[in-house]
Amino acid sequence: MKRELIVQFHREFEQLVQRDAVFGVEFWYARDLQNVLGYADWRNFLKVVEKAITSCKQAGYISADHFVDLNRMVDIGSSAKRKIEDIALTRYACYLIAQNGDPAKPVIAFAQTYFAVQTRKQELIEQRLGEVERLTARKKISASEKELSAIIYERVGDEQSFGRIRSKGDVALFGGLTTQGMKDRLRVPQGRPLADFLPTITIKAKDFANEITNFNIKRDELCTEPDIAVEHVRNNTDVRELLHRRGIVPEKLPPAEDTKKVERRLASDDKKLPKKVARLERGSDGEEG
Repeated sequence: MKRELIVQFHREFEQLVQRDAVFGVEFWYARDLQNVLGYADWRNFLKVVEKAITSCKQAGYISADHFVDLNRMVDIGSSAKRKIEDIALTRYACYLIAQNGDPAKPVIAFAQTYFAVQTRKQELIEQRLGEVERLTARKKISASEKELSAIIYERVGDEQSFGRIRSKGDVALFGGLTTQGMKDRLRVPQGRPLADFLPTITIKAKDFANEITNFNIKRDELCTEPDIAVEHVRNNTDVRELLHRRGIVPEKLPPAEDTKKVERRLASDDKKLPKKVARLERGSDGEEG
């Protein structure tokens, strides 16, 4: 495909992007997409849309989240408007529509690549945000455990007390499984912390229980290992019950990728960013130019 045609198609597709005024979500109107893809008849285009909806369902997604029927006003000339039926499409919906078109047509071939690349970019953004969230949660639980350890040592004066109390909390959170039992289930390498291989939701659950324990130790002036252990077990039990009511069983969740590996990958990605970037120059009058 000639570069001039690629530039033309790209400009046309970029001009079709709409943005929800309230939520800022990008979407496309089906009738706009129909025109740029070269479908002269709306009824024929709807057949392609129906195929895309079927593909969406087969992929395990809720089609109503990606194909939204609506009515909108359009100009018909001389300042007059009329209402037409249309469909709001997500980026993924547009991708599926393009996939159900004829790739022999240059504009369809371009659309398939255009929406595939854009959808992949969105997936990568979501993946990276999820990884950053998990690393943030991992750092937070380290902080809450460090605080809990310091409080216990201050109150009890035994360096081994924290480990015993934390283990009892894990048994309560993981339905009777010990810390080592969970490590065995998740195949955690020898000498590595369990939290490095827990999914984000479980890391946050453990951290929440820690924070409650830290707060209540200070508020209730708990000073013995048995009292603190009872408090920590109660908090982990309560958190487990909350998760269970939402259909989440901590010990049955699959292991997550090693946080150390995730951290190294993100750091490597950051190093690939350009070291020098263009900047706006200011004119002599102080205005940007």
